[in-house]
Amino acid sequence: MIRLDRRILTHFDFVQPVLILPIIILSYILVLEANAILASKQIVYFAVGFLAFSFFFLLPIRKIEWVIPMFYWVCIALLISVDLFGVTKLGAKRWLEIPFVHFTVQPSEIMKPSFLLMLAYLIKHRPPDINGYGLKDFIIFSFYILLPTFLIMKEPDLGTALILLIVGYSILFVIGVNKKIWITIFVAIGISAPLIYENVLHDYQKKRITDFLSEESSYHVKQSIIAIGSGGLTGKPKDEATQTHFKFLPIATSDFIFAYTIERFGFIGGFGLLGLYGLLIAHLLSLNYGLKDDYFTQVVTTGIGILIFIYVSVNIMMTIGFAPVVGVPLPFYSYGGSSFVTFLSLFGILQNLLTFKFDPTYRFVKIKF
Repeated sequence: MIRLDRRILTHFDFVQPVLILPIIILSYILVLEANAILASKQIVYFAVGFLAFSFFFLLPIRKIEWVIPMFYWVCIALLISVDLFGVTKLGAKRWLEIPFVHFTVQPSEIMKPSFLLMLAYLIKHRPPDINGYGLKDFIIFSFYILLPTFLIMKEPDLGTALILLIVGYSILFVIGVNKKIWITIFVAIGISAPLIYENVLHDYQKKRITDFLSEESSYHVKQSIIAIGSGGLTGKPKDEATQTHFKFLPIATSDFIFAYTIERFGFIGGFGLLGLYGLLIAHLLSLNYGLKDDYFTQVVTTGIGILIFIYVSVNIMMTIGFAPVVGVPLPFYSYGGSSFVTFLSLFGILQNLLTFKFDPTYRFVKIKF
C-alpha cells in the first residue's frame, strides 16, 4: 500500500494540470464527434498515460538516478533492434512487435524521456563553469545527443530525429556553452547544408521539402486551409463541419486536428488552444528561476518546455502551409497513444523532481506491502 504525506501537496505544481486538462478534454470532445470508435480507444490511452504519470511521480528518481545510464543504453539497444527486427509500416521501420500479444512499441518514443534524463544526469555530474562548457565537454554531450539522432534518422524518422537534435542542443544553449563553439557550428551547418540535402535525406523527405517550396500546396494542406478559413470567428456547429465529417480533411483527429479545431470553434477556439500551450511553455521555462544550481531539474524542465514548443510550432505551421507535412502531433491533443503516454511520463518525472526537491530521501512517500 502506498500512503502519501499531505505535505506533498505544498510542493506539487498544480499549474500544470490546470493548463493540461482543458487541452485533453477538448481533444476528447473533437475525437468523439469525428469517430466514436477512436474516442473509445483514446479512453484506454488516457488510462495508460495517467498510470505512467503515477508511476514516474512515485518513483524515487533522485535515489536511483544511477539507473539512468542503463535506461539510456537499453533504449539505444532497442533502436538498434528496430533495424534488425523492426516492423515496417507505411514504408518506415520504426516499431518492435511484442511477442505473443501482437502489440507494437515505438522505441523512438521511449527514447525521449531517457534522452532528457541522460542529459540531466550528465550535466548534474559535469556542471558548467562560469564561461560555459568548453570543447571537451561539448563533444561528450554531443555524443549522447547524436547517437540516438542518427539511429532514429536511419529508420527513417527525420522528424523525431530533428526534434531530439534541437532539444538536446537547446538545453546546452540554456545551461551554457562557450559562444565560439556555437559560431563554429552555425558556419559548418551553413556550408554543409547542400551536402546533407543530397546525401542524407531520403527521396520522400526531399519531396516533402519540394512540395512545401512549390507555389501550389499539397492536397492535405489545401483542405486544411479550407477548414481553417471556413471556421470564421466562432466556428461551425458539429453537423456543419463538412471538411471533417465528409472526410475532405485528412487525418482530422491527429495530424490536422488543429484545422478541425478552428472549423468547429473558429479563431477564438484556436487562439484559446494556443494560449493554453503558450502559458504552459512560459510556466515551465519560468520554473528555472527558482531552481538555481539544481541542474538536473533545470534540464528536464527546459527540455519539456522546448519539446512542447517544437511540437506545437511544427504541427500548426504544417496545417497552414508554412512547414512540410510531417507526422508531428499536438501534445495531449492529437489522437494516439504513443505521444500521449510519452508526454504524461515526462510530466510525471518533472512533478516528481519538483515535488520532492526538498525531500531527496522521499521520506514523504511510505510504501507498505
